[in-house]
Amino acid sequence: MTDIDAAAETSRAGYRTAAEIGHTELGPRPLPPLAEQRAATGLSSVDTVLDNGLRVVAVHAPTVPMVELRLRIPFAGTDPLHAARAEVLAATLLTGTDRRDRVAVDTDLALVGGELDAGVDPERLGISGNALASGFDTLLDVLADALTGAVHRDDEVGRERARLVERIAVARSQPSVIAREALQRHRYGDHPYTREMPEASDVATVTAEEVRALHAAGVLPRGSVLVLVGDIAPDDAVTRIGRALSAWTDDREAVRLPDLPEITGGDLLFVPRPGAVQSQLRLTGQAITRTDPKYPALQLANLAFGGFFSSRLVENIREDKGYTYHARSSVEFTPSGATLLVESDTASEVTAPALLEMRYELARLGVVPPTESEVDTVRQYAIGSLLISTASQTGLASQLAALVSMGLGVEWLVEHPGRLAAVTADEIAEAALEFFAPTRYTGVVVGDAAQLRLLRSLGGVVSA
Repeated sequence: MTDIDAAAETSRAGYRTAAEIGHTELGPRPLPPLAEQRAATGLSSVDTVLDNGLRVVAVHAPTVPMVELRLRIPFAGTDPLHAARAEVLAATLLTGTDRRDRVAVDTDLALVGGELDAGVDPERLGISGNALASGFDTLLDVLADALTGAVHRDDEVGRERARLVERIAVARSQPSVIAREALQRHRYGDHPYTREMPEASDVATVTAEEVRALHAAGVLPRGSVLVLVGDIAPDDAVTRIGRALSAWTDDREAVRLPDLPEITGGDLLFVPRPGAVQSQLRLTGQAITRTDPKYPALQLANLAFGGFFSSRLVENIREDKGYTYHARSSVEFTPSGATLLVESDTASEVTAPALLEMRYELARLGVVPPTESEVDTVRQYAIGSLLISTASQTGLASQLAALVSMGLGVEWLVEHPGRLAAVTADEIAEAALEFFAPTRYTGVVVGDAAQLRLLRSLGGVVSA
């Protein structure tokens, strides 16, 4: 035996398993208690509206010498081709201006350790970025240049248009995209909110002139929100933002989506996907917004139902029965409210049993509400997740951007762990009974038609 082998044998001989380490002669070694979870307090911030109508929320977070920026511009449109034009606009917004070409945009940002990206959805145009705190003025200058001087050159529009057509064609073949679009149409009909992804054929027709016209008509400061988090004094940040964006002005208001209709319970719509080896199940019901006093109880009830890995839904249809790898529930916030979404992808042959168990768990949450142990677990998870997600500049900026778009601010974020801590088991039980009753839900099932007969036997499933 070599010296190396002898050393390895000695190491193995002295090895103790995790189970051995966790026990003593007197029994299991007790776990230490969880430390107190403390919300961020004393955040120095400014929340104001500039002369051009742009709301600015600046927060001092000097964890690293960086700044994080999130700009949200309401960008709705009722024209059937709006989604296609908006996608091309977002793709070309940072590809060149009157002062900079694509290379100059990237170079100027790189010199200050920065980046900017643009994206769009049916609600808004979003621009996100960051830079070294010492390069904040450069970051703002590039942003202002794109907002007021983007030229959407013909060649750039053509290049990005071709890329988008290819990407959309691939995405539309994905089962999750098919299920999402079917769900949106089932919930909201032809409302503009359903146009989360434009048709590739529509994108292919978009011209540079149309993109430039949309920019002039829709990229507006009034009603928009900019969140800045970083190693900079909030008052100073606001002053510099106001100076940099002083030329971005317009008397018009950024265009918001009309309110969505409320979701009422009803039949699930079966959408055939011939030959599918998996089915996509999507159930949805009306929920409440973050400003509702019942929201903390709903948030915790959702976690107990299907909002994290140790939830009832996951334990049932994944861990116990093996019907799926993916199952979850979540609260989705919409322009005028919120919805609950329950989703799972299952093997085709267990589509009906999985739906039966999903409905069973919805009913059980109200009839057999979360125990004290479940409540304690989801409370710790909710508070801990929120604190972790806001511990970095990036996470804090993203959380605030979502909140301020709904009219909230730093105070709501700081106070929410306290609201979660104060929720009682009885309040969670009441939320479970009110919001998770199976009769509140509708939705879609996407799968092979061979499963339809079994699904119909469960009741409440109709074909398209």
